[in-house]
Amino acid sequence: MTEDEGMYHPDFKLPVGLFQDLEDLKAEVARLSGQVRELSAAAGAGEAFAADAVAVAGAGADGGAGEEEQFPPFILLLDPPQYDDELRALIEWVEGVLVPGYLAEPSAEARWCHLWFEHPVAVARLHALWLAWQELTDPTTCGYTGPSVWHRDHLDPCLRELRPSTGPFAGCTKGEHQVDHRMPGMVPSAWSRAED
Repeated sequence: MTEDEGMYHPDFKLPVGLFQDLEDLKAEVARLSGQVRELSAAAGAGEAFAADAVAVAGAGADGGAGEEEQFPPFILLLDPPQYDDELRALIEWVEGVLVPGYLAEPSAEARWCHLWFEHPVAVARLHALWLAWQELTDPTTCGYTGPSVWHRDHLDPCLRELRPSTGPFAGCTKGEHQVDHRMPGMVPSAWSRAED
């Protein structure tokens, strides 16, 4: 047996997850390369601008004060008017991109509710999907594989959770809604501590 024959075994199968990991690594390298290009361009434009760019880029890594301005928080943790503003932007994206591009006619197996924004679970999942879309559809931050990663890791799992007959739209059918489309009120008194 030669040295080359010993390196290859006919029963060896390459793990499928290895290709997905490789694509994720490529996307991360492309994203970091884009950041390096941006920072290099900023350095050429002037030292003050470069220092600002480095501070913004580093804020996410060390939990700096700029993190709140740079990255939106989880939507269900927001209070009005920030919640209303974030929900308004989310509605524009869902109705303008997601519904026409990805959601076929609702059916018993693939439900959808036109009042989805009154379902807290749907709002939370769709907001997370939208945040991922914003990050993964920009080639300067994620490379050219970002949209593929978004479909595989974000869109498909989200729709699998939202659209089945047992999901949050289970009581929503064409022309009839069996679910009270309102946010839950106060915690039931049985769950809270009785006041003396």
